[in-house]
Amino acid sequence: MDSGNQSTVKMFFLSGFSQSLELQVCFFVLFLVLYFITLSGNILIMASVYMDSRLHSPMYFLLGNLSVLDIFYSTVTIPKMLSNVITNSKAITFNQCMSQLFFLHMFGGTDCFLLTLMAYDRYVAICNPLRYHTIMNHTFCWGMVASTWLAGFLHSFTQAFLTYQLPFCGPNTINHFFCDVHPLAVLACSDTSFIDMFIIANSGMISLVCFVILLMSYIGIINTVLKMNSTERRFKAFSTCASHLMVVTFFFGPCIYIYLRPPINYSADKLISVFYTVLTPLLNPIIYTFRNQEMKSALKKILRETVLRGLRNKNSN
Repeated sequence: MDSGNQSTVKMFFLSGFSQSLELQVCFFVLFLVLYFITLSGNILIMASVYMDSRLHSPMYFLLGNLSVLDIFYSTVTIPKMLSNVITNSKAITFNQCMSQLFFLHMFGGTDCFLLTLMAYDRYVAICNPLRYHTIMNHTFCWGMVASTWLAGFLHSFTQAFLTYQLPFCGPNTINHFFCDVHPLAVLACSDTSFIDMFIIANSGMISLVCFVILLMSYIGIINTVLKMNSTERRFKAFSTCASHLMVVTFFFGPCIYIYLRPPINYSADKLISVFYTVLTPLLNPIIYTFRNQEMKSALKKILRETVLRGLRNKNSN
């Protein structure tokens, strides 16, 4: 294959969740609300981490970066889906489709690596607390976060490059609500066995390996926590890690299921994809806020200061 320019298809159509106009409107309202909550929650976390000096620690630095990623990640798929309902058009150009695929895997891959790094952060904090600030120092944190972005970019570039090489000569209806490697591969009018194996070796194995590392980290954490004499310390350690584990389960479970198998198109894949593209970015601010006293305190402080500032401005006018 020479290049994606061999394709006669210049436009794809996203099937979405339903052909029924009533259901499309319901999905539009639902996803619009979820997207608004996702943006608001993650922006509040970023603002809290930046403005509250009590949150200037490695754990919250990583959480702030996760919020940035979640905003980008959800923005790759949801706005396009919403605009398709408004315009009553499900069309997406070839180049737009490839761009969506690239950014989906870049932010998704970076998310995988960052969640794994956050598990390592909790492992060091609980299992080696005396050396925590020495290991998780400023330089190390910035270097590791930069590495997660680089790894996400490299992962995404290879996925998008190989998909771009596939020739598409019809049909051109993608059985999904966004462009992804699996739904596109089944539309290619050539042998896709190599890219099928690469997807499993790349996306599937990245998700699986990161998940195994996470499990090993938490096995070490649980082993350390069970040896603690203080019930209060045990509860605090488990509470801190429980939020992370909830996010990890919602993100990695569906990813492993989707990408660690051949590209067979199941209708259920669209609903399963909602977990890691829509729900996980939504749950991050909710879980990390409501299960974390320091974060709740910082959010209350910011909201209180914002309200007081607004009242002062109103009175001065």
